[in-house]
Amino acid sequence: MHTHDLSAWTHEHSFGPDNSAAERSTRVVLYVTLAMMVLEIVAGWWFNSMALLADGWHMSSHALAIGLSSWAYGLARRLSSDARYAFGTWKIEVLGGYTSALLLLGVAALMAFQSLQRLLHAQEIHYREALPVAVLGLVVNIVCAVILARAGGHGHHHDHGHHHAHTHGHDHGHDHGHGQQHADLNLRSAYVHVVADALTSVLAIAALIGGWLYGWAWLDPLMGLAGAVLVALWARRLLIDSGKVLLDREMDHPVVEEIRAAVETGEDAGATRISDLHVWRVGRNAYACALSLVTHDRALDAAAVRRALSVHEEIAHVTVEVHLCD
Repeated sequence: MHTHDLSAWTHEHSFGPDNSAAERSTRVVLYVTLAMMVLEIVAGWWFNSMALLADGWHMSSHALAIGLSSWAYGLARRLSSDARYAFGTWKIEVLGGYTSALLLLGVAALMAFQSLQRLLHAQEIHYREALPVAVLGLVVNIVCAVILARAGGHGHHHDHGHHHAHTHGHDHGHDHGHGQQHADLNLRSAYVHVVADALTSVLAIAALIGGWLYGWAWLDPLMGLAGAVLVALWARRLLIDSGKVLLDREMDHPVVEEIRAAVETGEDAGATRISDLHVWRVGRNAYACALSLVTHDRALDAAAVRRALSVHEEIAHVTVEVHLCD
């Protein structure tokens, strides 16, 4: 039996310059969001507009979530050299994204509750005062969305291919490519909050114009309900994606089949089979795996397995057991 690690792990592996750019961007967006929140609350108080006050306090929940994303980046960076984290601190960022998605669900529930209240009990809306501030809020959210999109624009979906030859005495090369998701879930959570706030502003502007020009007071709560549904759907998708990472649900990822294809061989005298395989994500596009092999090939050792798997740059850490059959 042979045991071998494919590569030495360093804690800094999971935190690079891309995360630093995302951390700076979320911090800038946090400051802008806080400024807009204060402006809306002050304007709502000054103009006696409940619509502006409600939107200002609603924005405070987004500021809290974006602040959580920024804090997660900072904590992951500060703890990146802490040896107690066996595979680095990347999952702190994922946990931040998951928690932010929970807050987003709370925002959707609050939006739905307030909208239903206004449908049942209509309130006077100061359209003339509220409309310019709602437009300003939309502009601010668009700017924040652009900042976050630029910070994460380098790593969403792209295809890559490998060309490699299997070992164990039957060399043959082949190319394969598949789409891989390299999304920064923490950055994505901040982005979803900003886009959700922008959507709220768009719906609010439409409702304010309809109410001001045509007296459609019912349009404001109806738009609020529509926005709540969309925000809840976005939060659900983010919860699923971040939850998969936190629960190590990666055995349906294409890299699993790539490992099998690279190691297992045919039904000949040197047949090799994987008897046990575990794959989990330890970085945005980095995976660890532990596998046990059963083989009739006496020449097969950990070094041969290493050569077979080395073409897959996303596999950052491997532990192998080789069991030779009689």
